[in-house]
Amino acid sequence: MPDILVAAIALIRNRRVLMVTARGRDVIYMPGGKVDAGETLPQAAAREAREEVGLALTESALSEMFTVVTQAHGEPAGRLVRMTIFLARTGEQPVASAEVSELHWASTAELHRCPPAGAEVLARLRRLGVID
Repeated sequence: MPDILVAAIALIRNRRVLMVTARGRDVIYMPGGKVDAGETLPQAAAREAREEVGLALTESALSEMFTVVTQAHGEPAGRLVRMTIFLARTGEQPVASAEVSELHWASTAELHRCPPAGAEVLARLRRLGVID
């Protein structure tokens, strides 16, 4: 099974990172999603940020931070997600889209609410000293 390629943004404010809840789901996750055919990782991150949280990000507003590779949430054992995280710089305020029911400003206190990739992202952001 090929890895699921995902690009996501890390919008950090006040030592918290923006996460979202999808309609009908109970986990929180990074704003992002699968990379479409012919799309670069930064393009996918910017598109997903616009679709999920209404941010109009240019590629120059994104800086690649790291990639996590872990078991994909809700997929058969052994199916991996390869999620590349981009630091997003913007003064815009995020808003929930039709895909998103709620925005969350998360710290590592919310690890228990995250699928494996999101939990790893929070842990790495904490190790980098940018969130609590």
